[in-house]
Amino acid sequence: MKYPYSFRYSDYGTLLIDLPKEIELFANFIGEISTVEDVNILIDLIDKIVTGTYKENEVTFDGPTVLINPSITTVSLSDILDNPPPDQYIETDEFRKLILIWREKLPVRFIDEDEVH
Repeated sequence: MKYPYSFRYSDYGTLLIDLPKEIELFANFIGEISTVEDVNILIDLIDKIVTGTYKENEVTFDGPTVLINPSITTVSLSDILDNPPPDQYIETDEFRKLILIWREKLPVRFIDEDEVH
């Protein structure tokens, strides 16, 4: 993994991923992915774009939007904010790795006071 990442729980008990400033907007997109099924659909889509089945594809999960191309993926908040920050970019293969890392964390996405994490 080219980019460092870490996890923390919000004040509301929801797992968040923290990313470096240059790609931090991707955390907004990734945090909206709530099921393994959604991750698997997204991974399948990325693989089809990288192999040339699709040229590119735009995906939105409750606000943040990513535009996936074979080599570069862009994230934007322009659809939900009046004065959005500039779009950010990440290599598509690195974006795919982050999505797979997130899939491993989905079982502990919400704090359960009865379980040890």
